[in-house]
Amino acid sequence: MCVSKIDMAEHQRAMMLNSKDVIANSGIKFGTSGARGLVSDFTPEVCAAFTHAFIAVMKKNFEFSQVGIAIDRRPSSYAMAMQCAVALQQLGIEPIYSGILPTPALAYATMQANIPAIIVTGSHIPFDRNGLKFYRPDGEISKNDEQNILNTSTDFKLSNNIPEMEASTAAAELYLERYKAIIDADALVGKHIGIYEHSSAGRDLYANLFRSLGATVTSLARSEEFVPIDTEAVSEEDHQLAQAWSTEHQLDAIFSTDGDGDRPLVADENGNWLRGDILGLLCAKLLKIEALAVPINCNSAIELSKALEQVTRTRIGSPYVIEAIEELSRNYNSVAGFEANGGFLLASDILFNGAALRALPTRDALLPAIMLLANTHSISELLKSLPPRYTASDRVKNFPNEASKALISDGISDPQALISKLGIAATVINTNLIDGLRIQLDNNDIIHLRPSGNAPELRCYAEAATEEKARSIVTHTIAELTVLT
Repeated sequence: MCVSKIDMAEHQRAMMLNSKDVIANSGIKFGTSGARGLVSDFTPEVCAAFTHAFIAVMKKNFEFSQVGIAIDRRPSSYAMAMQCAVALQQLGIEPIYSGILPTPALAYATMQANIPAIIVTGSHIPFDRNGLKFYRPDGEISKNDEQNILNTSTDFKLSNNIPEMEASTAAAELYLERYKAIIDADALVGKHIGIYEHSSAGRDLYANLFRSLGATVTSLARSEEFVPIDTEAVSEEDHQLAQAWSTEHQLDAIFSTDGDGDRPLVADENGNWLRGDILGLLCAKLLKIEALAVPINCNSAIELSKALEQVTRTRIGSPYVIEAIEELSRNYNSVAGFEANGGFLLASDILFNGAALRALPTRDALLPAIMLLANTHSISELLKSLPPRYTASDRVKNFPNEASKALISDGISDPQALISKLGIAATVINTNLIDGLRIQLDNNDIIHLRPSGNAPELRCYAEAATEEKARSIVTHTIAELTVLT
């Protein structure tokens, strides 16, 4: 007897499924920022399984009757969100849908409401992939929470009653008020800001905020097709675009983000993009932060600036930064963290400009940008206050994870042999294994190789005394690594 696909789907919905089994067989894994994988693997039962497991884990420590949901602009995101929403309804929990919204906006709103959140976003990863990012009522889930979600065994059935939900604007409004409260109403008067909009989840929010503070705003490169912008590996095309836009429109700055609005991209008045860790350092200085937690791949200018009382280095990924800032918060009143991609995490409630700035311990693109834009000094003047250390990064695409791990393992065993294999004439004086392999050379250049946590890519980071040298190290290393694939 032949069974149609429709009959099979109905059969699956009638079956009792188990969250642990479904997730284990899904191909979806937790990376440095949520559960990520191919869109084709985020089936209805997989989205439901993650939702049921997440809620089961949250209910062990929190009481709540609502969960916030938001999405990025990927075509697959809405359907995934509705599968999560129907699973919540099965559990007697009300989904509060905020539509297309930056990740930090939903995180901030749900933290104020003391409820969990689910954001459907793949951020900057390739178009055929997507992800689920989970928040506790008090912030991002921990690595321990991730393991508990994977190991939770809860039974459920799929539902045919997929909701059609209208988006609430409350979370977006609360997010913007966070910045309006600390920035003078005329702080951006006389400034011309370009917004590289592409398919960013927050592109309309940013324009409204900047205009409300007095800025002239020009929309740049808005796209109705999803564009996976990686703020940590800015393309040569985007470098050229920024300089051309700056000259054409006489801009004071350009602002952009990745797809879900948690990682910023800021260019100065000359159209030069700032590295995310330099942007974070400037923000920390302006906020007078006492202690910082940053990943190992961030610029050593952080320590050399002597602007912080304490700097703790971590593995790459916001969960590791969050673990470190929680520890720092025991000894310091103002604690923050950021990553090389620029996402700024504020761990403490602080006073700025006579107003309260509430903590938001998750990556946020808007806070570091607004701090620089509202400053009386130009961005290039602020940059001159920092030690002359420069970083660059890029990635080798379609580099199998197995090959990455083998390369790193060989490099750990004999780092000098790896440097010679890459055609670099220098002597290794130090290595760091916090995350991947970070090699310091006798000329103070740094090369750092690390497999991506959520895609078949090998990341290459470099640091040197000039921007040109840092870029050339990355370009050379990427070319050599490509030959090795």
